[in-house]
Amino acid sequence: MTQPSTFEPEGRAVPFVDEGEGPVTLVLVTDRSLEADGLGVISHYLAEEAGFRVVRIGSRATAEGITAADRAADAAAVIEDLGIEDTWIGGHGRGSTIARTFAVEHPARVNGLLMLGVEDEQIPLAPGIPVLIIQAENDDVTPPANAEALQATAPERATVTRIPGADHYFVATHPIETAVVIEEYLDWD
Repeated sequence: MTQPSTFEPEGRAVPFVDEGEGPVTLVLVTDRSLEADGLGVISHYLAEEAGFRVVRIGSRATAEGITAADRAADAAAVIEDLGIEDTWIGGHGRGSTIARTFAVEHPARVNGLLMLGVEDEQIPLAPGIPVLIIQAENDDVTPPANAEALQATAPERATVTRIPGADHYFVATHPIETAVVIEEYLDWD
């Protein structure tokens, strides 16, 4: 797997991994360190098997007091530095909230939103952007009701896919199943 790099916009140390090349770019934001985010296998599969460019953006070393808007600004800085003009953006749990914030603040840069478990946050979906929600069947941290409520706000463009038998940690316990759902959905993009 590709080694992490660090981008330091305005003195903020933001770790990221950039792997793969291809016509589809996917940015995954995590609220954890890159080594513990659980998205590595999914990212590697999408880069190697599906031919996507996947950028994972980790959390600053000192993340205390950092808001979703601050993290969205970190993601914007990394995306800008990498020369990415537009992308699908997503994350797991808190990472999906950060991605949703990014989409609201930078809608012209977002092709679509990928939410792996939905937190109960009062952040609207950015207008006109397709949304793929992947939800674990037995998630008690980001329960299926959250995904259903969010989908109900934009049923014409929000799709929910469930991972049977999975809990909140489905990105680590069911990475290939999750990656295949993403690959098949984004294949039309």
